[in-house]
Amino acid sequence: MSRLWLARHAEARPDEMGLTEAGRRQAALLGERLAGAGIKRISHSPLPRAVETASIVSAALPGVPVVAAGELTDSDPTDDPAAAEAMVARFADPPADELCITHMFQIGWFVRAVLDAPAARWAALNSANTGVTVLRWSSNPGVPVSPLVFNDLTHLPAELRWTGFPPELQVP
Repeated sequence: MSRLWLARHAEARPDEMGLTEAGRRQAALLGERLAGAGIKRISHSPLPRAVETASIVSAALPGVPVVAAGELTDSDPTDDPAAAEAMVARFADPPADELCITHMFQIGWFVRAVLDAPAARWAALNSANTGVTVLRWSSNPGVPVSPLVFNDLTHLPAELRWTGFPPELQVP
């Protein structure tokens, strides 16, 4: 069995060049949550908000290699479906317990792909900042990939949970 852990980057500054103070707290709490999860590698988008998130998370996971993955960049998957499918293929047979720190669009596309849903369905999946999604590959041939968790925020206090969602989707 192998698991692919997906997390949206922490809350970004308006200029998207790094994280807000709340975002740095989110990233630190995500690292604490994943400290005992057995993560073997952290791959991240090359964009500054994901790079900083990965750096903070990795502090709680000493010795875990951290690598940039250009496939995880923030782009609409329907603008370049071939690139989106290449991203999924790149991580389709992950090493045991890899964490990808990426963006909402990419997480939605991964979940859509493993559920074999139509391409238009990815956009209905919203992820909050540092929301955790876990996909599991079985060691038994023929068993489909299973989404175990989607957008889990239990590592965050209430005041940090709804960042990254449009206002109409936020609940008090």
